Amino acid sequence: MSDSSPTVVRPLWVALGFILTGLGFLGLLLPGFPGTVWFVLAAGAFARGNPKWEAWLLSRPVVGELVRDYREGRGMPLRAKWIACTCIVVAVSWSLPRIPVLVGQVGWALVGLAGILFIALWVPTRRP
Repeated sequence: MSDSSPTVVRPLWVALGFILTGLGFLGLLLPGFPGTVWFVLAAGAFARGNPKWEAWLLSRPVVGELVRDYREGRGMPLRAKWIACTCIVVAVSWSLPRIPVLVGQVGWALVGLAGILFIALWVPTRRP
């Protein structure tokens, strides 16, 4: 990804890349908090700020594969889809009773359902 960002802005892109990378690693640890999207955004920020940091991120064992798969349109392995959908169901089920208003509960359930449908129908399934 080439970008002609002014020299003054490049350190801001790198700083944003580190913040997004931190969120990505947090997403690998917390159920219901996606990590891949943060790593993809971090790679884009690093590409604009300093390609050396983008290369560093892409060389990480798990992270690099996630970002490359996204960029190449390969999708998610079926096991990862099951895990993601299960995490959504658990997170929504756990939080629903804590929402005091029925409209909020229905809205939250619909958000969870939309996430599951997105993963199941929109995200390609990578075959081994």
